[in-house]
Amino acid sequence: MKQVEDDEIIAKFSEERTRNEAFNLLITKYQEKTYWHIRRLVIDHDDADDLVQEVFIKVWKNLSKFRSDSKLYTWIYRIATNDCITFLNKKKQRNNIPLDDVSAELSESLVASSYFNGDKIQMKLQQALLTLPEKQRLIFNMKYYDELKYEEISDILGTSVGALKASFHIAVKKIEVFMLNEDITF
Repeated sequence: MKQVEDDEIIAKFSEERTRNEAFNLLITKYQEKTYWHIRRLVIDHDDADDLVQEVFIKVWKNLSKFRSDSKLYTWIYRIATNDCITFLNKKKQRNNIPLDDVSAELSESLVASSYFNGDKIQMKLQQALLTLPEKQRLIFNMKYYDELKYEEISDILGTSVGALKASFHIAVKKIEVFMLNEDITF
């Protein structure tokens, strides 16, 4: 199937008669990428599914206001990222626990998940990621898994490219230390 360009989706969305078609095209193009972006941040499959739905509801409600000053997926990722951060903060407040303990809870959820089908190294990598501060984990995921360029991540997070590079480098070093301490060899 031919990949539909973002400007075509936006043009179709602006017309009442093709709005649903445009949104279906947008979902087809970005739902899986958005799911995995969210899933890597919140870990739990059910939470990720709920957040994906919330993100696309927001996209539906606000797509007519999209200004095209960034790429469409950058805009969607920004919404998804902000929703994930809000979700994790609410989880922390709801359980009245520090963010480090939320990471431990997410790690336990990862180990118990029937939806995780990775091998031992992938499991340890995910556990290593959960030891990172939220912003470093977010940057690492966007760069490593989503293969976004620093400029794209900068647009999404509103952080300078230099700061992103530094955060990514520090995250990689912390992951290496975690893996070495867990005696994982590549």
